[in-house]
Amino acid sequence: MRIQPIVEGDGEVQAVPVLLRRLRDESKAFDVDVGKPILRKRSEFIQEGPLRKAIQLALLRENCDAILILFDADDACPADLAPVIQEWAQHEAGTVPVAVVIACREYEAWFLASIESLRGFRGILPVATSHPEPEFPRGAKEQIEDRMEAGRSYSETTDQAPMTARFDMVAAYARCRSFRRMIRAFGLLVSPMGQPLQDWPPPAWAVED
Repeated sequence: MRIQPIVEGDGEVQAVPVLLRRLRDESKAFDVDVGKPILRKRSEFIQEGPLRKAIQLALLRENCDAILILFDADDACPADLAPVIQEWAQHEAGTVPVAVVIACREYEAWFLASIESLRGFRGILPVATSHPEPEFPRGAKEQIEDRMEAGRSYSETTDQAPMTARFDMVAAYARCRSFRRMIRAFGLLVSPMGQPLQDWPPPAWAVED
């Protein structure tokens, strides 16, 4: 059983499989596999024709049992955009379940929400503290760099996957609505694949949304 991701950045090509495997292990859905992400430009996610073509390509991948669409909101409103994209994608995918996750504003906001768990790692300062509103600032990558040692810079292609393997998902879940959407999306995708999850999201993670 395989989830096929469609993502917008080179960093996500490496990081999203890491994230999905962490969620697989956390949920004990060990039969779930992750396909190599399909890379698309952001503009292709918000136009019906290119989005449908990306879904068609995903369906051609071997053992495509579910599809995850993940990209950054930037300045757009995820609540307005996601239902439209979900409708286009699910119509094209037919019976294959699809979930749309739009990180607000950027994937890296999830790191900003849990930066204490990254202290001393990939150049993050030992005294770095999380942003009080991690999904609010424009430029999460720059916010991360502000929390790095002098001379270090954040690179999606070299830092995103290792940070994804390490960041505190519980903190990100508590502080980022879009990460809560990511967690719910995982459950929505794996259940129709024959992996109904018990107590998902984990009860210990519970927050008011």
